[in-house]
Amino acid sequence: MEHLIDHIVDTLQQGGTLLYPTDTIWGIGCDARNREAVERLYAIKQRDHSKSMLILCSDSLIDSTVWQPQHSERPTTYILPYDIWHRALRVTIADNLCAADGSLGIRIPKHLFCQQVIEQLGAPLVSTSANLSGHPSPASYEEIEEELKRRVDSCVPPLPEFRSLETQGSRIVKMCDDGTYCIIRPYR
Repeated sequence: MEHLIDHIVDTLQQGGTLLYPTDTIWGIGCDARNREAVERLYAIKQRDHSKSMLILCSDSLIDSTVWQPQHSERPTTYILPYDIWHRALRVTIADNLCAADGSLGIRIPKHLFCQQVIEQLGAPLVSTSANLSGHPSPASYEEIEEELKRRVDSCVPPLPEFRSLETQGSRIVKMCDDGTYCIIRPYR
């Protein structure tokens, strides 16, 4: 697996795009610091820029004195306002990742592959479902459209050790202006 991680990190550092397993469904992504790679993801997915993408991050890339995610057993994406995520992230991300209101979705994956890639890269990964915009999200690698597989620079093989028990997207929780959280999308 070390050789695969090295190859993936090299691809990402060169501005490449990636089809990869996550702690939820399969995703496509890139180095969250690379503006051009983020633009390529929008083009690959044929996705409107008004629909922002989230990042997968590690605890080591977040200043816990500014924000600390509430860890849960199941995957949870937190949508944070600009003033929180901008101070909390220890790295600068591409300016085309945020929503129109400046908010950003962040998830700390428990998936070993994702954790290793993020740590070796030293940066968050962009994560968006591995489907063309408007098409159903695939529950497994086999359901990913062949056209999408051809559009990315690298595909992680669907090895059994990468399989997630989740077959749907994460729960989405948004931080409100007063610091409380509201559930945007519950666990399904």
